[in-house]
Amino acid sequence: MEVGDFRCHSRGAVGYNASRMTFEFTMIDDKAHVVDCEISSRAMDQLAGTRGALPAEREAQFLHLRDGIERIASDVFDEVPTSGRKVRIFHHHVRQHELR
Repeated sequence: MEVGDFRCHSRGAVGYNASRMTFEFTMIDDKAHVVDCEISSRAMDQLAGTRGALPAEREAQFLHLRDGIERIASDVFDEVPTSGRKVRIFHHHVRQHELR
């Protein structure tokens, strides 16, 4: 599956980090480098149109929203130089994506 300049990493869901309140995942860029990514709980809830999913529900929520999350991650990757850095998705990225 192609998403912008990213290709989806095979089952790149790493998991929910409760202390950071983010879901961590990986994607592969156009040069076949693994790029670490994360999306905040608030951003996932906004994308899902819900609030307050439990930590145990985050992986299922990520998998359900995966296509949209990966499109946003691709947009963030394309807009912000990320060499050696993690792609981070926050609620304002979801809002910007919805306005497009």
